[in-house]
Amino acid sequence: MAKVIVIDSDECIGCESCVELCAEVFTFNENEQKAEVILPDGGSADCIEEAIETCPVECIRWEEQ
Repeated sequence: MAKVIVIDSDECIGCESCVELCAEVFTFNENEQKAEVILPDGGSADCIEEAIETCPVECIRWEEQ
């Protein structure tokens, strides 16, 4: 099974740390004031792991598809 990266939008506080670290995978939705995944299959695994570790509310994770 493939894994995809997801953000729990209910938990996201809009700090944008994931966007700053990994802009090819995450973007900031100005209307919602929250981060979103734009490349669910992922980009650089190192950058995604850093975003997961840096998220202050731990709302970014890999899920089995």
